[in-house]
Amino acid sequence: MRLSVIAVGRLKDGPERDLCARYQERAQGLARGLGLSGPDVVELAESRGRRTEERRRDEARLIAERLPPSGLVIALDERGKSLDSDAFATRLATARDAGTPAATLLIGGADGLDTELRERATLVLSFGALTIPHQIVRALVLEQLYRAMTIMAGHPYHRA
Repeated sequence: MRLSVIAVGRLKDGPERDLCARYQERAQGLARGLGLSGPDVVELAESRGRRTEERRRDEARLIAERLPPSGLVIALDERGKSLDSDAFATRLATARDAGTPAATLLIGGADGLDTELRERATLVLSFGALTIPHQIVRALVLEQLYRAMTIMAGHPYHRA
């Protein structure tokens, strides 16, 4: 199963980019042995629309163009469901074992994700009710993908 993250907004050089790269590399190192590939990160430019709805719609169109034709779609949204790391790992492992070709995690821009994308998602996931900048959400997503892989591999990184 191919793992990917589609994120609106580009990370500048700095600590957030370094942290994302660190967890992405760690996850890529574990992926193959678990029947996974990636995670790949696709960065999309933020919309220059004038109104919030216009920006969300523009960004949703760009995201939809990059979504695989089938697979698990996980939208990150503060109104989503909270899962612990074990449950997240189980969700990914179950999809992989069912032959799901891809799992794609979506991170919206400053205005969040368009309603249509959230409704299209298999799972809408939240890291809590707090508003978190998309750069930090990206780091959290990549860390949780790495953590999920360590749980699947029985690695001691994850300790409950």
